[in-house]
Amino acid sequence: MDKFKNREVAAVFKSYPEHIHHQLMFLRQLVLDTATENDEVGELEETLKWGEPSYLAKSGSTIRMDWKNSSPEQYALYFHCKTKLVDTFKEIYGDQLKFDGNRAIVFQHDDEIPVDELKHCIYLSLTYHQRKHLPLLGV
Repeated sequence: MDKFKNREVAAVFKSYPEHIHHQLMFLRQLVLDTATENDEVGELEETLKWGEPSYLAKSGSTIRMDWKNSSPEQYALYFHCKTKLVDTFKEIYGDQLKFDGNRAIVFQHDDEIPVDELKHCIYLSLTYHQRKHLPLLGV
């Protein structure tokens, strides 16, 4: 696991309930790994937006992740709702991932994560500005 550079982000992760903490740390590592594995992503910033761990790349659209008290067995990756990202994810992975409208990929605490598919979604988000003009984001 990559160490936190931002203490505020680390504190948010520490605040998550134990049954969700590991799942969110896993998602965090997928985001970090995806950025590292793809040169076109460039530098990735880990910060907080709306109090949620957020990941920004100059070439892409922000990815956030969080867990809510109102849905204690669920956690999610959030994407900017004014992009084509989630609609594209639904088109490609609609039978493998669960969605919340046009803004999130949602997981239950005991879901098995389809790693390759999710990393592809993360990659598309982190490189969104390079591909937003392409049908289905160039996929």
